[in-house]
Amino acid sequence: MRVFIAVAEGAGFAAAARRLGMSPPAVTRAVSALEDRIGTRLLHRTTRSVRLSEAGIRYLADCKRILGEIEEAEASVAGAHAEPRGQIAVTAPIMFGRIHVAPILLDFLARYPQVTARTILVDRVVDLMDEGLDVAVRIADLPDSSLSAVRVGQVRRVVCASPDYLAARGVPQTPDDLAQHNAIIFAQAASAEWSFPSATGVVTVRPPTQFIVNTADVAIAAAIAGRGLTRVLSYQIAPALQARQLAIVLEKFEPPPLPIHIVHREGRRAAARVRAFVDFAVDRLRRDKALNPTS
Repeated sequence: MRVFIAVAEGAGFAAAARRLGMSPPAVTRAVSALEDRIGTRLLHRTTRSVRLSEAGIRYLADCKRILGEIEEAEASVAGAHAEPRGQIAVTAPIMFGRIHVAPILLDFLARYPQVTARTILVDRVVDLMDEGLDVAVRIADLPDSSLSAVRVGQVRRVVCASPDYLAARGVPQTPDDLAQHNAIIFAQAASAEWSFPSATGVVTVRPPTQFIVNTADVAIAAAIAGRGLTRVLSYQIAPALQARQLAIVLEKFEPPPLPIHIVHREGRRAAARVRAFVDFAVDRLRRDKALNPTS
């Protein structure tokens, strides 16, 4: 099972062999023997790639759960059940990961020196199973899934600009006023439209746009420099608001806040290190005033 997991996560026999300190033929024989024992193909092999079959996807999750339970059983017998150990892998949006998740992870690792951590910080939804991840931070309304999710806070979608820009160009009072302003668009796709809730549904406006970026920090820096209005998430500009480098406008036209969830696999059957990190992170994030203003 450990060999199969290494091949699946490394997407190849050679990578798994290096990771396990085995020869590639030994890794190939181990997986073939496992497939013969089960009676089904777990991996689709070509000369250029190795990918999981549908049965392999299901079996990978079971293998990780079973090996995690074995690890916990051995730790419990050794009297080390209360001390998490092993690796946890966490994903989060880039800025949220840098501002919130990384400090939490560092404190967690300081508390549990037998744990190691790996992060993937990207502004897209990452499949936990495909990427071999344990925990994700998701800022969105979640679809129904088999994953366990714990709500830890919320963030607003806000329009903001520098005080100097607003003093020179005026403060927009309604979304229609954006036609008289410059916009800095932060979007994964080059969409220059902003939508706002209204009494009749949703109002979409297309403010004049000179600058479209794909990272929030660039949009925020441009807004601080007085280049126009931008729309980002409230946690992303909290330091700039506190320093009075930015001000929020059109607050009464904001859409509903987006929930923040910590998502993980296996629920309470997850490995002790994963459960410990989830509990640790939930407590820290729920006490964060920027994410829970009323707490």
